[in-house]
Amino acid sequence: MSISYEFANERAEAAARDADKAELDNVRERALRSEAAWRSMARQALKTEDARRQREEQARKAREEAAAKSQAEVDVVADGI
Repeated sequence: MSISYEFANERAEAAARDADKAELDNVRERALRSEAAWRSMARQALKTEDARRQREEQARKAREEAAAKSQAEVDVVADGI
């Protein structure tokens, strides 16, 4: 299961609120560790989403270039007829 940036960021914000409200040190520390972990997951999710967008853009460009090359080859053959 992949975690979206938005989801991880929301959980980090919730953990930060929990830490602010905590009265016990161990509960506050646990919430701060949770916040740090969720923020790390949010950063990783953002990197993953960016990498996916880049791959999709590269694939789209490659398809367009292949289609243009194919059309150029068809035009050359058609001109020869």
